[in-house]
Amino acid sequence: MSQQLQHTEERPRAFLNDKRDDSSGRVNLKSSVALLIPCYVDVFYPEVGIATLELLEKLGVEVVYPFNQTCCGQPMANSGCYEEAQATEELFIKNFSAFEYIVTPSGSCTHHVRDRFTAAPDSAERRKVSASVFDLVEFLHDVLNVTDFPWARFEHKVALHNSCSAIRGLGLASMSERVHDLKFSKPKSLLERVPGIQFMEFDRPDECCGFGGSFSVTEEAVAAKMGYDKVEFMRNSGAEYIVSSDMSCLMHMQGCTRRLGTDLKVIHIAQILNGVAQ
Repeated sequence: MSQQLQHTEERPRAFLNDKRDDSSGRVNLKSSVALLIPCYVDVFYPEVGIATLELLEKLGVEVVYPFNQTCCGQPMANSGCYEEAQATEELFIKNFSAFEYIVTPSGSCTHHVRDRFTAAPDSAERRKVSASVFDLVEFLHDVLNVTDFPWARFEHKVALHNSCSAIRGLGLASMSERVHDLKFSKPKSLLERVPGIQFMEFDRPDECCGFGGSFSVTEEAVAAKMGYDKVEFMRNSGAEYIVSSDMSCLMHMQGCTRRLGTDLKVIHIAQILNGVAQ
């Protein structure tokens, strides 16, 4: 990760707004920002964590990475291990309660901390943490109001996957079953700012990919079939890449694409917006 991150003290710091170009359309803020990297990203896809850090820094954000961070507790809580999740949540609160913003490249982790973070005893610190966490997409779209990624270009056809947590937990995109609601997609809105990208339409776009955390372990046959169906829909669209703001879904679909022998590749939205991926 960047040299800045390696030498950053574990204390709240602020956006570097004095060098910002106000004509960029971005909002000037002065608040501390902590970077939360999900467990599976840290272990299997560290390049996504690096892309998230680099992207935030390019946008003028000074990032703090609490080195004592561990899991947010979502896998245990989702599996019904409520008491076992308490110590994990308490450590999370200790690590992150001092920050005004907690940003993570994961809709599912954001949804858990914001709406399901109840294993630890109720406290002002716990409520503050839940109110301060943001998925990377909503932080860029709703808080920073980013309108341009001048360093990015992606000359590929993509199938955009929005996770269940992102759609129905965080409201990052409209739900297809709510036919009378206004149609919108915050991830697509950001990606549309990247020259060269081409969106491919496919059947049942916001249907679950089958991952579902521990669901893919306890119901592996069902999860695999759901993943195969999703990948086939995307492959039939002519897409070259599956892009999502949730690496957990991408991890599941990556396994499905390999077993099906397709040429589909997976990529996190942070990697495209950061301009590293070509």
